[in-house]
Amino acid sequence: MQRQSDISEIKGANQVGLRQQNEKLVLTILRRQGPLPKAEIARRTGLSAQTTSVIMRALEQDGFLEKCEKVRGKIGQPSIPMRLSSQGAYFFGLKVGRRSSEIVLANFVGEIVAQRQRTHKYPTPHTTMEFAQKSIADIRDEMDQVAWARIAGLGIAAPYFLWEWAESIGVDPAEMESWRTCDLKKELGQHYDFPTFLGNDASCACGAELVFGTSEMTSECLYLYFGYFIGGGVVINGKLFTGSFGNAGALGPLPVYDASGPARQLVDVASLGGLERRLVRLGLPAGVIWENADHWNIHADIIEDWLNDIIPATAYAVKSAISIIDFPRVIIDGSMPRSVLDKIVSGVSETLKAEVSSGLIIPDVHVGSLGRKARPLGAASLPLAQRYLVGI
Repeated sequence: MQRQSDISEIKGANQVGLRQQNEKLVLTILRRQGPLPKAEIARRTGLSAQTTSVIMRALEQDGFLEKCEKVRGKIGQPSIPMRLSSQGAYFFGLKVGRRSSEIVLANFVGEIVAQRQRTHKYPTPHTTMEFAQKSIADIRDEMDQVAWARIAGLGIAAPYFLWEWAESIGVDPAEMESWRTCDLKKELGQHYDFPTFLGNDASCACGAELVFGTSEMTSECLYLYFGYFIGGGVVINGKLFTGSFGNAGALGPLPVYDASGPARQLVDVASLGGLERRLVRLGLPAGVIWENADHWNIHADIIEDWLNDIIPATAYAVKSAISIIDFPRVIIDGSMPRSVLDKIVSGVSETLKAEVSSGLIIPDVHVGSLGRKARPLGAASLPLAQRYLVGI
């Protein structure tokens, strides 16, 4: 998944046999830059005007592009910008979470056109399969045949090593052991004609920001996402970097230190799970965290107490990361109200600036743009990126 600032450096090829790659390049540029006339696309891709016209005409005929209103200038013929068609293709995105699962149907421009969600004490392969299949069947019943035929894939965003986190979410490890041998991508994919993809949930959230988000991401960027646990994503050279095992940016196990005692893992300090445990200790309902991520009916003092723990720990994790790669920008997002997220972002930024950091360049810290939609949209972006984008 390649970011806008780097797309201009990729050039197309006029050789026969590379049409598909050139089509993906055109679609990528329009996704990142917005509507453009053919002449401008030819300039940005390095393709000839004739080749560009052929490609864009084919993409329009196939339903991926549509014409905008004419733009009239003072000299010459008016130009006609082209843009992505929302109905070009559709993608299912399944997010598997520790406390909730969600499936969305996203169109070609990243709008969610259908959605299903369920909360649970913990996920199992069986309940996840059951939820996904029923949700897809229900959504299919609401679609016409033309739209269903344009389903281009199913992406799954799930935490890796789910069976290892049972005790952390208050579950008997035996209840989660079935995840160790479960191939969710294969088992779910065998029920559908379209391809299925799997990615780490936090990396997928980072990918969603790259593909669908509005936050400006630099060519090297660190991404943090607050779910039940905290996770991360890494952008290198404008691309999502997932590493040799697909687990790059897994900041949750990172040891963090404070004045309270020995080192703890970041997930034990900076996570929505920590807020849940606070509510449980106080005898308050914890389900409010997962049922409505846009609005929490939680007393402000409880949230402030939680923030006082997570902000220093998150800043410590960022400092650890920038000591290895000098990320100029950090994006923080999460499944929580925007007002709470803003406090985390400002708190981490202020903490980084206040602490002595000799030899380190302190990054800019910004809020993500997708919130609770990041992980399911990130799942949906997996088939989109594979089939219709360059820079993977």
